[in-house]
Amino acid sequence: MARSPSAAVAHGRDAVEWRFDALDLRPVERWLAQLPLRGGGAGGLPALTALVRPPMRLHDRYLDTEDSRIRRADLVLRIRRRGRQDEATLRAFSRPDPARPSRRPDITQLLAEAGTDGFGITGPVGSRVHAVIGRRPLRQVLEVRTRRRSFSLRAEGEHVAELTLDDTIIAIGDGGRPVPLRRVRIRIPTTRLDAYGEIVGELRTSCGLRNALLTKFDTGLLALGVPAPGPPDLGPTTVTPGSTLGDLSFAVIRRQLITLASREPGTRLGEDPEELHDMRVATRRLRAALELFAGVLPARAQVLRSELSWLAGILGSVRDLDVQLGRMAEMERWAEPWAETLHGSASVSASPLESLRQLLERDRAGCRGELLDALDSARWERLWSGLAAMARQGPARRSLAARTPATVAVPSLVTASHRSVMRAAGRAGRSGLAEDFHRLRIRCKRLRYMLEFTSELYANRSAPFARRLAGLQDKLGLMQDAEVATLGLMAAATGPGEHLPPAAVFAMGGVAERYRSEAADLLSGMAARLRILRRREWAELAKLMESRRLEALAAMPAARAPRRPLPPPAGSSLTEIAHRPPLPAPGPDAGPVPGPDAGPGAGEDTGVGAVETAGVEDGMTGADATGGPKIGPPGDGAAGAGPENPLLVPCRSNGHPARDDPIGGDVPEAAGHIGSSA
Repeated sequence: MARSPSAAVAHGRDAVEWRFDALDLRPVERWLAQLPLRGGGAGGLPALTALVRPPMRLHDRYLDTEDSRIRRADLVLRIRRRGRQDEATLRAFSRPDPARPSRRPDITQLLAEAGTDGFGITGPVGSRVHAVIGRRPLRQVLEVRTRRRSFSLRAEGEHVAELTLDDTIIAIGDGGRPVPLRRVRIRIPTTRLDAYGEIVGELRTSCGLRNALLTKFDTGLLALGVPAPGPPDLGPTTVTPGSTLGDLSFAVIRRQLITLASREPGTRLGEDPEELHDMRVATRRLRAALELFAGVLPARAQVLRSELSWLAGILGSVRDLDVQLGRMAEMERWAEPWAETLHGSASVSASPLESLRQLLERDRAGCRGELLDALDSARWERLWSGLAAMARQGPARRSLAARTPATVAVPSLVTASHRSVMRAAGRAGRSGLAEDFHRLRIRCKRLRYMLEFTSELYANRSAPFARRLAGLQDKLGLMQDAEVATLGLMAAATGPGEHLPPAAVFAMGGVAERYRSEAADLLSGMAARLRILRRREWAELAKLMESRRLEALAAMPAARAPRRPLPPPAGSSLTEIAHRPPLPAPGPDAGPVPGPDAGPGAGEDTGVGAVETAGVEDGMTGADATGGPKIGPPGDGAAGAGPENPLLVPCRSNGHPARDDPIGGDVPEAAGHIGSSA
């Protein structure tokens, strides 16, 4: 088959379609007129004839919201006038690509009323549009008028291909000059492709056609000068080995916010469960970053982090049901022996778990409704606005902690998180309880997030250990999924509400036992998998981080002498001040920030760097006696303060920072705690 590899091809289930642009449609008309004089396809096939169909005049309007919600969901909404009724079509927004077939077929719906009021919230198009746009009103983006002529190419009276000639005018508002567009489209059924596919190359060559690289919608937007919606501009996201802690923290936060925004349209649409999963993961990572870098973020960051837990909970409800529905096929295979045994009863369906599937689908529909209400709420609008404003603001310029080299601050945080993982692993190995392994999974996840946040500081040399952690986390996740599935089956069988058939309850019991057996098998091999926490990859990474920390400390500027003596504290005599020994200033060989003795808590979405104090797990990043936030996990004693901590400013007894600060040089007397920021 003579076919250009770069041709604009759209693959369907029953046919393949090519689209070409033409400067003039008359050469194609002459080619059609000469078809009877040409031979057929390869192998001596009969000659083709063209049967003319009645011409059509199409009036299309393309709609979207002011903030391009439909286009950001990778969709195009078209309203086409057909006689006295409008037809809505929702199609994937994708340019013709020979290597990538269309991801989803076009979805159409006849509208009960003219205009956008005819959508409603039901129907194949209306329900999807309502989910994507929420409460945003639709507006007309583009108007296209087309005169279409279609020809049926036939061989011995049988249809073998369809050729369409479109003469299109794209209207430009405000008195602009209309844009003409001439397009040729040929569609061949897959059963006839091998025999007649070569006519595509012949048509393209003899008529001087060009591959259509843009759709009509693309062409219209280009003529109108409408830019493609991109990710939000929140500031720089680049991280280098020389980045400061403030640069690192805000780059990580901006990246997660961009992911959050890009996954929202797909989450609203609800057709791909992975879109919701990615949005949920971005929420988790964002909460982890807000806690890990609390010391260099504004105080309102922790309020925003608390609000993110609300969103994470709603996303998690839908995700849990997606996981259970995703395993229904596996559960039905497990239940096949019981289905064969119970099939003799007329009241039992072929699959005893069909009632369970219907129950889960109803629960998911209810949770998705709550999710869409949350994404349409003013609470989500305020949360996103607050996060975006903080990300655009960037690190405080006068914050000493924000100006600290990231390679100085990060090693102690990573080491403390690793110690927390080791303690959780020991506890889980001794108890063998599911909740302890769930806690270990959460702490492994936090440590992996921290390594991924900081990988560019070390030229991605933390990747081997991060991959090991990901593998361990996957195994722990399978154990947790089995536990959650078992509890979910028990709740569905014994909980209030709709009662399931006895056959379904019986099959669910067998499936629950299968899950428990899987969890036991994973538990038996967990001791060997936990050894990766002490393997060579971790030792090499710890050595690398320590060497980079020492290099960064050596490169820091030396402490400056004070320009003038500090005023004496109130109530102190000059004699006491004269005999008071000076405070030692930390030098370039100062040690790392002391890590915590107690690790993060058991909550899944609490982020990285939480602490255990007074027997309570999963606390937020603490504050010292002055009320200022700290960087990451607090250490033992007085918040890790002392000359060995290069991130804290040495303070005199009156609370004022000393002048011989090794990080920022001269500091005003009124400077606050190291963790505070404007």
